[in-house]
Amino acid sequence: MNDTFDFTEGGRTYSCSVEARAGTQHEVWWWFRVTGDRHRYAPFHAVAGDSHLDVRHRITAYYGDLLARRGLPASAYPR
Repeated sequence: MNDTFDFTEGGRTYSCSVEARAGTQHEVWWWFRVTGDRHRYAPFHAVAGDSHLDVRHRITAYYGDLLARRGLPASAYPR
């Protein structure tokens, strides 16, 4: 699977691609970058049948949850 696409949602542009994680050849993941964030994320395995719309929904839900957790006060993090 070799797939790349971009989309904009909530004022952010997401750049998505399917790549192998370092040290693996057979495990492919959906990687993405977001404008305004210096990190790159690989939260999901890529599987046959993934549609851009499905991946978009999964990535925006993941990133929205990540931003919500980042916004919590430090004392609210589980220990």
